[in-house]
Amino acid sequence: MSAPEAEPAEAGPEAGAAAEVEAAADVETEEGAAAATDAPQKGNPWNDPRLPWHGNPRTADILLWAGIVFSGLFYWTLLPLRVSLIGTHPVVAELLNGSTESIISAAAFARDGDGSLIVVLLAAIPGLMKFDILYWLAGRMWGERFLMALPGSKRVAKSMERVRRFGRKFTWPAVLVSSFLPIPRAIIFVIVGWAGMRLVTFLVLDLIGVLLWAGLLAGLGYALGHSAVVAAKTVSHYSLWFTIGIVALTVLLTVRSQRRSVQGPGTDG
Repeated sequence: MSAPEAEPAEAGPEAGAAAEVEAAADVETEEGAAAATDAPQKGNPWNDPRLPWHGNPRTADILLWAGIVFSGLFYWTLLPLRVSLIGTHPVVAELLNGSTESIISAAAFARDGDGSLIVVLLAAIPGLMKFDILYWLAGRMWGERFLMALPGSKRVAKSMERVRRFGRKFTWPAVLVSSFLPIPRAIIFVIVGWAGMRLVTFLVLDLIGVLLWAGLLAGLGYALGHSAVVAAKTVSHYSLWFTIGIVALTVLLTVRSQRRSVQGPGTDG
């Protein structure tokens, strides 16, 4: 006769505790391995969600980013000069920044016999368009990731799929009227670049839109005439105080916007 096989003993409390310890050790081992894998990614300074690219940047990424940063610095650096020039050399102010007040002032000076409307319109083209291609390129290269970093773009980002669906029925008119819309033109240019608009098409439509906007402002300045010249000269005379006021207001609005974004839409300010 063969001996009967012994039945396995029931697991007691000691065996259950040992199993739990072993399972916990396995979990810690897996977590440690995952942490070791993620460590190089977290240690990489380029893996910042605030940057528009993923991972290490290419040369094109760095050059485009430097150009966009320069455009912002250019605006702030020229702010004191922008205010002082509108009452003395408004066409120069147009060439530098294409500001609304400089176009109106230049047209008003033309009405007084100092300059011509053709020069006013031509000077507005480089002033308004000089950095536009950078944002079209940002949309083409980085898309929604860059768009979300722009101020005032979160609501627009929700409609990106509709933009792609409508195609040129949306993008073409958007570029034409971008100067007339109450949102930054840069957001429009990023969207149309992301949507696949060709560069030549973008430049032609942007030029037409800029001429429409400059023509409207020039017509206003020409109609105002001497009174606008007097106002522009007054602003230039007190340019320092106007500059301080603009900077203070801009900083106040920026801080307020950042606080609201941190608090969230459902939090009372």
